[in-house]
Amino acid sequence: MKITKLFFTITFFITLAISAQNKAFTLEEIWRGAFRTEGLQSLHSMKNGTEYSVIERDGTSGATNIEVYTYKTGEKARTLVSTSLIDNLDSFQGYSFSKDENRILLSSGLEQIYRHSSKGIYHIYDVPSKGIFKVSDKKIQSPLLSPDGKKIAYVLDNNIYMLNFETGQEVQLTDDGKKNEIINGITDWVYEEEFAFVRAFDWSADSNKIAFLRFDEKEVPEFSMDVYGKDLYQKQQVFKYPKAGEKNAKVSLYLADINAMSLDEIKLGDYKDFYIPRIKWTANPDILSVQVLNRHQNNLDLIFVDAKTKAPKVVLNEKDEAYIDITDNLTFLDDNSFIWTSEKDGYNHIYHYKESGELINQLTKGTWEVTDYYGYDKKNKNIYYQSVENGSVNRDIYAVALSGKDKKRLSQKEGTNDAEFSADFSFYINYFSNATTPYEYTLNDGKTGKVVREIKNNKKLVEKLAAYDVRPKEFSTIEVNGETLNTWMIKPKDFDATKKYPLLMYQYSGPGSQSVKNSWSSANDYWYMMLAQQGYIVACVDGKGTGLKGAKFKKATQNDLGNLEVQDQIAAAKHFGGLPYVDASRIGIWGWSYGGFMSSNCLFKAPDTFKMAIAVAPVTSWRFYDTIYTERYLTTPQENPKGYDDNSPINFVNGLKGKFLLVHGSADDNVHVQNTMQLVEALVQANKDFDWAVYPDKNHGIYGGNTRLHLYNKMTNFIKNNL
Repeated sequence: MKITKLFFTITFFITLAISAQNKAFTLEEIWRGAFRTEGLQSLHSMKNGTEYSVIERDGTSGATNIEVYTYKTGEKARTLVSTSLIDNLDSFQGYSFSKDENRILLSSGLEQIYRHSSKGIYHIYDVPSKGIFKVSDKKIQSPLLSPDGKKIAYVLDNNIYMLNFETGQEVQLTDDGKKNEIINGITDWVYEEEFAFVRAFDWSADSNKIAFLRFDEKEVPEFSMDVYGKDLYQKQQVFKYPKAGEKNAKVSLYLADINAMSLDEIKLGDYKDFYIPRIKWTANPDILSVQVLNRHQNNLDLIFVDAKTKAPKVVLNEKDEAYIDITDNLTFLDDNSFIWTSEKDGYNHIYHYKESGELINQLTKGTWEVTDYYGYDKKNKNIYYQSVENGSVNRDIYAVALSGKDKKRLSQKEGTNDAEFSADFSFYINYFSNATTPYEYTLNDGKTGKVVREIKNNKKLVEKLAAYDVRPKEFSTIEVNGETLNTWMIKPKDFDATKKYPLLMYQYSGPGSQSVKNSWSSANDYWYMMLAQQGYIVACVDGKGTGLKGAKFKKATQNDLGNLEVQDQIAAAKHFGGLPYVDASRIGIWGWSYGGFMSSNCLFKAPDTFKMAIAVAPVTSWRFYDTIYTERYLTTPQENPKGYDDNSPINFVNGLKGKFLLVHGSADDNVHVQNTMQLVEALVQANKDFDWAVYPDKNHGIYGGNTRLHLYNKMTNFIKNNL
């Protein structure tokens, strides 16, 4: 194995070397938060650019406050809102400002629905008058203040409402909303999960128009799952879930003119079986941008709709042999030219287009990926972004002029750097960590990247960990199947290269994902250290199909999920097994979700390579998963049956020789427990011995109470007994 680079911070390494004891990690400590890092609460940058606001709870009175601090000194400037001065509101969980910051939307009593969606009680707080009122007595969804701060739109029972604060007028914009039939203004399950947005409406810049999406899901097949609870009879949750190849909801675009009290459907063109993954008003209050994506997700039109004439115009078209990723990076400048990100040159980069769709210039170039877009500073005409220019396992923050010149790296430390910029881009908060440094938060100058002051660090955690046998990740690359793959390895204490150790491999492997990255430990990493303390080597390899190494590498698995990725994990296991210190007869693999799909396939298809596998919440046949995600990579089962069946673990259970643990939550709305039940039946009919566990009423995350602790106890015992 060729070691390319190890990442240590000198102070941390010296601290451990001097102070380290041999204290072992325990699952109780790991899953009860003993090693949790301190973070920053979500903050809002005030429009003046010199201050930010955060939610804080008063330890004495118990009141929930919005406190305003100055960026430069960190000193509190004022208390903007305090529930101690508000009747009938004891606390709130979130907030958002109107554009002029004179009104604040406060959320309370939030009730989670799916991964991104929730409903709750909302109040409007008027900053000048210190007055407050409740938007609705009922729990509503996705409220959004108009840009002028005089109105609010929200969704209740699948219909859109608009309330005018000044006139007191409330208007119900739609009346056909009905559960499991018609949705107005919010997304259906599959859009929420795979396009990662819930609010499907937007205000125009002049606050006079609302554009929204309508979903007709009457023909979408229903999925039902039992929720057992503690009552005598279980309840059934029924929702629309389009599995691969089945009918999607019919999506349409509407435009409501508040002044004219009119509602029009916008005909976008001769599209059939399509998605609208984003709508967004441009800087021009009469021009709406709409992204239309074909079902195969390899052809995207950016359309501008004239609100006066209702006429659509395609201003930009993107095509890809595989698929196109949807982002929130579209940014409109004052002249209605726009910033766009694309993989069209083989790597994800930033482009600047005229309002007409004509390319002005490509702002970033190179054989590396832009991984986040932070925004445009119109005063200094700079674009801010994050990329992997400094190696695909690292992240750095950069600025580049709108001309594409004068690129500057702002972040200084090697590892993972992320940024949250002030409204005027004069400052940013740098979120930094690497494999040996827990999160550090600093205020940095937006032009130079120079640290202005430290905000918060995790030195207490470092001091606490000094008493433990911390096992560092060793980063390297290996040559597998013609590719150079990133990997990390955690070795036991007092590692002896002349001895043989059992090896546990972890991976996720899904398209565009990354598991080998130079960032601080997750709870799983402490578990891996615990296993290393008990004599196991733990390793992770990002094979073909994973992200941040260019479109060709990421899209190599197109139409054939679970083939090349599995080959890479098998080849990596054989590579590790050939090392003098790895016992090739004791190699195991585990994963969750896509990783469970992978670990199952690896055990079934390479029974002489892997001794055991654990699969948590796995997809066992892509025929059971949703349209948007699955068809993005495989097209439909009708078009590509081999792509679905040749790599389905269900079809390869006869290959099982080793030990197999299968785990699922019974209320998984994402990867349905149907996947596990079908695999169980196939294993039973093949007369294969295996272990399995179903956690009642737990979703895809399998957590709550002692659930995670129980799960990791089970997995740890399984590994110790079988590897």
